[in-house]
Amino acid sequence: MDQKEIIEGLKPICLCKGIKKKVFLKHLAAGIHTLEGLRKATGAGSGSCGGKRCTPRILDLIKETAEKWKAT
Repeated sequence: MDQKEIIEGLKPICLCKGIKKKVFLKHLAAGIHTLEGLRKATGAGSGSCGGKRCTPRILDLIKETAEKWKAT
């Protein structure tokens, strides 16, 4: 893992709960590929905004990850 990947992993996805990108990536790698599944596994979407801020970020992350896996 290079420095860029480490820094990317530290970016917050769910601001209310303080859940970092690396947590979502770990669950995606473990086979959880749905918004509902990631929310259940991480607690994202249960903060004060009700998922309004993190849902688009999670969906983008799912899409990016799926595109990376298709390319390999």
